[in-house]
This record gives sequence, structure tokens and C-alpha cells, in this order.
Amino acid sequence: MSPDISKVPSPCYLLEEEKLIANLKVLNRVQDEADCTIILALKGFSMWAVFPLVRQYLPGCTASSLYELQLSHEKFGGENHIYSAAYREDEFDEILGLADHLVFNSVSQWQKFGATALKAGASCGLRVNPGIAEVATDLYNPCFSGSRLGIRPEHLAGVDMTGVQGLHAHALCENLADSSITLIDAFEEKFAAWIPGLKWVNFGGGHLMTHADYDVDKLIKRIKDFRTRWGVKVYFEPGGAIAWRTGTLVTSVLDIVPTDGLPVAILDISATAHMPDVLEMPYRPTITGAGEASEKAYTYRLGGTSCLAGDVIGDYAFDEPLQAGTRLVFEDMIHYTMVKTTMFNGVRHPDIGIWHTDNSFELVRRFNYEDFRDRLS
Repeated sequence: MSPDISKVPSPCYLLEEEKLIANLKVLNRVQDEADCTIILALKGFSMWAVFPLVRQYLPGCTASSLYELQLSHEKFGGENHIYSAAYREDEFDEILGLADHLVFNSVSQWQKFGATALKAGASCGLRVNPGIAEVATDLYNPCFSGSRLGIRPEHLAGVDMTGVQGLHAHALCENLADSSITLIDAFEEKFAAWIPGLKWVNFGGGHLMTHADYDVDKLIKRIKDFRTRWGVKVYFEPGGAIAWRTGTLVTSVLDIVPTDGLPVAILDISATAHMPDVLEMPYRPTITGAGEASEKAYTYRLGGTSCLAGDVIGDYAFDEPLQAGTRLVFEDMIHYTMVKTTMFNGVRHPDIGIWHTDNSFELVRRFNYEDFRDRLS
């Protein structure tokens, strides 16, 4: 049953528990049938209020920083993996006290920190770059020309791999099964010489297994083939796939401003602060019941409350005229949105809530002035 938006405050990121469970069941099927391990990438979804639920299906998390690693240790309590483009010396001892799997981005980082990590008992790996082109937008493409992410095979030749237990190949971003297969194929082709000496391989994130068009059976077959051939443990670490289409951003119209063009509806959110990919990528989020400009009777430009002149979400058409108080629901706003929000301008940050399977609403976080103040000095 769809959430009753009238029971939800505005603005609010609203996670639907039923949809999260459905995604987790898909991922669990992949784990069971392919005999692989899927962990949660916190960079895409770190809503720790639902970690107890996620933990019922997935055994751990992967972090991209010390703080994410601490969150995983404190709130999830499972396997604790970390990868960073470069580690800081003043954080490394603390990282070693929390991480059981640690991935280095370069040969020089491995040579600098590897011996210390091995002595601490971490299972160490190297991130490799398979050089495939499955992501069109360079901003999200780990393999674009000149990418800083991962070691190319020619730079791995001759490296002392003593102590390296795994290779990590993250090369996708919200891709379907054919791209997953392309990654596994490229990894085998370019890094086969090193696989026999490994205990595990991590094929990273970006595998959008919970998308309706993702061929899960094809992936399961390919993983099974890989494991039969090489006998190593296989990890995946999606972020987006876990929270894909699991929730919305509930908003309200505050005012309608006439201009020399379209009337502008000012919402109680900000594109730059609360859905930054709208400006960075850019992309056009879907609003429930709305259409393209001029597709319906009433067209508006939707704007945010910050002082940024370009804080504009886009042009949308509606069946009925908008007015102050009208509720609008932005779809698929849980993954890679909440994790990127800011408190720019001191604009009120949306609440975070859960619509439970028993059709009850739970407010799990309300932000206040102190949250804004304490980010600065």
C-alpha cells in the first residue's frame, strides 16, 4: 500500500520499508544461488536507522573513509571493508583497528602501508582498473581516460604481491547485467595472471541488480562460472541497488512567483542542498503525477529556497494549478541523494522517516539549528 502522504511532514525523505525488503530479497537470492557475498556500499546509502533490517540479508558494509568505517562498525556490526583513493597517515592506525578488509588504490599506497596493515591482520587488496567504458558520464565513470581510480594491468606487472589477498574492480554506475558481464570478462582477460594467488575478488558496485530490467539469472550464471574456474570468494558492493526506488522526497509549495516567463513555484527544499545531482549531473527527477512542460494544463518552473540563482529543479506540468501548501512527491530520492545533502544557506534540511510495512510512519530524524551551527566554527 502506498504511504499516506498526509501523515508525513514536509519536507521529508521517506523510505518505504516494504520496497527495501523487496530489494534485499533480490540481493539475497544472488548471494544464495551464485555463492557470492554482497555488502552495502555506504557511499550510496548510509541510513543507519535501517541497518538492523539490512543486516538480516547482507553481512557487512564497505566504506570510503574513516568516518564511514566508524559508522559501519558502530551501527552495522558485520564485515567491515574500506577502500580509499589515498589513506592519511594520521588516520591509518584507527582504520586498522576497525577494518577487516582494506583495499589500496595504488602500488605506492600498498608499498607505504601494506606491511603495517598485514601486521594488524587485515585482509589486503588492490584496486585495479579494467579500462572498460560502460558509464557514459565521466563524473561517474571510474574508467574514463586519466582516471585516478585503480591500477592498470601494465602498472601491476612486476609488483611484489606478497600478502595481497584480493583484487577490487569497481567500474560501473547503475548498470544492467550486460555491463556486469563485461566487467567480469575484462577482469579475467586483463588480470588472469594474478587471480590464482588470491583469496577473494571484489567486483565493486554499480550493478543495478534490483532494476526491473536487470537479468539476475545471467549474472548468477556468470558468477558461478567465475567461481568454478578460479575458486576464489566473490564480493559485490552495491549502494544504489539496495535503496533503488525505495523512497521519495515529500515536499510542499511555499509560494508562486510570477516572472517574465513561466510562473515559479518555490518549494520547501533546495536542489543544490537536497538533491545536488539535479545540478551536477544534471538530471530531471520524476514527480508523481507531473508531466513534461506543456504536457498538462498548468506548467511551472520549480525552484528551491536558497539564494543560489540557479537553484532550479526544472519545468513540470500539472493537471491542476499549484498553490501554497500543494504537496509534491519526488520519486527515487533515497540512494545517492541523502548522502550528498548539505546545509547550504542554513536552509531547513528535510526530515528522514520510514513508512513501515504496517502502514505506520516513523520520524527517525529531524534536523535543527544546532546541526547547522556545529558543522562550522
